Amino acid sequence: MCVPAKPKFATPKPGNLFAVVGSDDGQVREEALKLHNKLTGGTDDGFTHETLDGIADNAESAHEICSATVQSLLTLPMFGGDKVVWLRNANFLGDTVTGRAKRTEAGVESLLATLEKGLPEGVKFLLTAQGIDKRRSFWKFIQKNAEVLTFDRIDTSRDGWEDQVAALVHKRAGELDLTFTPDALQLFVMLAGEQTRQIDNELEKLDLYLGSARREVTEDDVRVLVPLSRAAVVFEIGRALQTGHAARAIQLVDQQLAADESAIGIMRASIIGVVRNLFMARLIIDKFKAPVGSYNAFAGALNRLPEADRAWLPQKKDGSGVNVFPIYLCAANAGNFDLDALLGVMESTLAADRALVTTGLDHRLILHRLMIQIAAARRGPAKRRAS
Repeated sequence: MCVPAKPKFATPKPGNLFAVVGSDDGQVREEALKLHNKLTGGTDDGFTHETLDGIADNAESAHEICSATVQSLLTLPMFGGDKVVWLRNANFLGDTVTGRAKRTEAGVESLLATLEKGLPEGVKFLLTAQGIDKRRSFWKFIQKNAEVLTFDRIDTSRDGWEDQVAALVHKRAGELDLTFTPDALQLFVMLAGEQTRQIDNELEKLDLYLGSARREVTEDDVRVLVPLSRAAVVFEIGRALQTGHAARAIQLVDQQLAADESAIGIMRASIIGVVRNLFMARLIIDKFKAPVGSYNAFAGALNRLPEADRAWLPQKKDGSGVNVFPIYLCAANAGNFDLDALLGVMESTLAADRALVTTGLDHRLILHRLMIQIAAARRGPAKRRAS
């Protein structure tokens, strides 16, 4: 009787273990597919290589996925040659209820033991996951022994996130031969958010919408095609206030109140920051003559100021300089307000904020009155429209 040859095992080493991880789901999927195609030579006949779905519904499901992965890693391809085993989109490796379950831990430990022993020669393992608990031994082994690519989405809770998203949008748009007007780029950043997949989807829509005749994206294009998310509503309210469109700001605020958003939350998220940044932008333009036509020129002018002159400006949390982007967003419209008028607006905003917190007055009317006061402080045609 013919006895099949036992597989020869190779100790763990870069070249047969790969991991693509991170919180940016779209980027992880995109880069993992590229890597899988590279490892397989772009040909997968369904017999040589194996892809396992790593999405587990519960701990028992996670254990079964780990067992199937181990079995696949130890099974040589039917027709010989190299084999790639892809555990795709594993969702049970993070610090979650399922990830902490004993049954899940047992499955992961079994997979770890197999990887530690070494894979059969010619077998490669590719792991993709959006969340991994980096305190556990599984991740420490992967980090030490695998070729790891990490793609985390931009942290919008940190200062300067807008700059990072804008750079990402600029790069992705360039691949489609698309350009943005400055206002369109600012609006797109706020509407599309930080997820690579969402950015790519919205850019693809703009690409198809513009066709070959026109390749520059305008603010109107963005408004037509990119949906208004909850975070974008905050930006839109502030933008309407800057441009003197009180009716638009009131409409958006009423929509948020109807959706059970708190008036205090709207005040703190959408109004106070805009008023403060308008004042700072106007003061910077008057005192330091910072150019507003280019973000890079504006940022460079602020960061070159003596330390004493920029100490009062908002700083990035990492200490790398002035948090320029929020101020720059208001700079173009700050010229339509007098400095004294903005001081009055700041006082009105403080009074309205106190009224929301300490009085029983109608919150809706407080916000409406404040938005009309801000619009009325703006010079030019927009002021007359607001009146």
